[in-house]
Amino acid sequence: MKRKKIIIIGGGPAGLMAAEKLSSVHSVCVFDKEKNIGQKFLIAGKGGFNLTNKAHGLELISKYTPSGFLNNALLSFDSTDLRQWISEIGIPTFVGSSGRVFPEKGIKPIDVLNRIKEKLIQQGVQFFNEHEFIRFDSNKTVTFKNHEGNIVIEADYILFALGGASWPVTGSNGTWRIIFESMGINTKPFQSSNCGINICWPETLRINHAGKPLKNVRLSTSNFKVMGEAIMTDYGLEGNAVYKLVPSIRDMFNNNEPVKINIDFKPLNTKEQLINKVKGKDVSSKNYKEIFNLTTTQLAIIKAFTNKNSFQSIEGFVSSIKKISIPVDSLRPLNEAISSIGGISLDEVNDDFSLKKYPKIYTIGEMLDWDAPTGGFLLQACFSMGNYAAKSILNEDI
Repeated sequence: MKRKKIIIIGGGPAGLMAAEKLSSVHSVCVFDKEKNIGQKFLIAGKGGFNLTNKAHGLELISKYTPSGFLNNALLSFDSTDLRQWISEIGIPTFVGSSGRVFPEKGIKPIDVLNRIKEKLIQQGVQFFNEHEFIRFDSNKTVTFKNHEGNIVIEADYILFALGGASWPVTGSNGTWRIIFESMGINTKPFQSSNCGINICWPETLRINHAGKPLKNVRLSTSNFKVMGEAIMTDYGLEGNAVYKLVPSIRDMFNNNEPVKINIDFKPLNTKEQLINKVKGKDVSSKNYKEIFNLTTTQLAIIKAFTNKNSFQSIEGFVSSIKKISIPVDSLRPLNEAISSIGGISLDEVNDDFSLKKYPKIYTIGEMLDWDAPTGGFLLQACFSMGNYAAKSILNEDI
């Protein structure tokens, strides 16, 4: 097989995985505009480095939208394959709570990144940092800007792994959309995903309860519900349960629909069971907290969003325990979001993530318009896409 020159632009998980697979056969150069590769990879590891999830097969592919788009990539290189690959470079992992997979205790994100980079260097991969992508053309020529000026490089294949628009401090700001649009590639505006929501809390509620958890609750919108935990913040609500509602909330905003989030503070009890707690008892609103085993924060939220008559009525108060509706103003901005949707329209790419208009040019990772929840699924998809695109190139040259 003749060695080909392959340029990979973007030193995140998708690009690094593609580089690892391709460099066993071809000449690979990785370009990144930051001083060091993997900046978002490192930030993702703060507070617990969730590499992937133990889910596989149908359970794994069900986590991604739009349905079916990532199936081949995920099934070709799933969480078991990723753990094996990570293990082979010296990073043992374990399965934590909720199926999340982490490196073993004491292993930091920078350790994982360095092991990956070491393996790539051993396989001949060359890294070019502080090279900003400027343009490309149909002849597979790419222009970069570095401290010396512009440089132009030709390649047999190009893989773009430029990231989405979340965490722009890492260099992933989505400005590349303009370049792709100029080449006739349709893109979509970036929007926040896996983020908090903005709620206009009454001032006393915000001052006294921001930072307090809402545990074991059911959150819902008009078409989606989830059990979990949320945290009250100055601006609204945050937390894993909230993140799972974001796609539904975002769709309603995009359709110019009014958005409300519903909270069930006692999801394991029916309304009738709660009412039975007070039968034969002398009840007033002063002892609601003790009778219904509510936290001070839960009681404060119910009071803030329930009218006086309903609050003082047992049936009305119990209805509020089971469903309190709170208007949502907006999603948190992209610079706070864990991930983003938008970017290159999926209509523009083939099954192997090559561009239909430019078949020798691939786009992988978060720069494509797909979505997934937290819990290891975002990183898994990026690794899987890098692997699948690389396999396509290797198979093409057999």
